[in-house]
Amino acid sequence: MLLDIFDEKRHPLSKSEVPLDYDRHDPEQRQIYRFVRTLFSAAQLTSECAIVTLVYLERLLTYAEIDICPSNWKRIVLGAILLASKVWDDQAVWNVDYCQILKDITVEDMNELERQFLELLQFNINVPSSVYAKYYFDLRSLSESNNLSFPLEPLSRDKARRLEAISRLCDDKYKDVRRAARKRSASVDNLCGIRWVPAILS
Repeated sequence: MLLDIFDEKRHPLSKSEVPLDYDRHDPEQRQIYRFVRTLFSAAQLTSECAIVTLVYLERLLTYAEIDICPSNWKRIVLGAILLASKVWDDQAVWNVDYCQILKDITVEDMNELERQFLELLQFNINVPSSVYAKYYFDLRSLSESNNLSFPLEPLSRDKARRLEAISRLCDDKYKDVRRAARKRSASVDNLCGIRWVPAILS
C-alpha cells in the first residue's frame, strides 16, 4: 500500500525537480545514510533517537501495512525522525525547525506528515525499555556480524525510566490531542514542553 502523504512526487522535499524515474530505483545505502545523517546532524539528534526512529518505522510498516519503496522512503523516514525527536531528545525539534533544515518544505506539510504518521501508528508512540533493548541488541548483533563498530552504550537505568516516562506521557497526551489532530494542519509541537515536568522524571 502507498499513501499520498509519503509520495515524494506529490510532496517534494526540495524545489529540485523529482526525476521521472524517482519511483523505479532503490536508493543506495550511501544515499540513505546521507539523508539520515543530514537530519540528525542539523537537528543535533542523539544516537538513542535513531533507535526510537527505527521502532516507529517498523511500527508504521506493520500497523499500516505500507510498503517502503523508492518513491516514499525519504518522507517515511522523515516522519519517524520527526516523531522520535519529539519523544526522546532533550531539546525538542519543532516542525518549523525541520523547515530550516529542508528549506523548501512548509510547516503545513510537516504538520500533515506528522498527523498522518501518528494516525497510522494508531497513536502508539510508547517505547518501553524492553522494546528499546531488543532493538539495541539486534542492531549490535547486526553490526558485529558485519564487522562494523557499534559505539552506542546500553540504556542506563535512569535513561530507561526516562524513556518510558516520556513516551508514556506523550502517548497519553497524543490521545488527548487526537481529536484536535484531525484538523488538516494540526501539529503536536506543543507537547514537547510537557515532557520535562519534574514529577515525571523523579
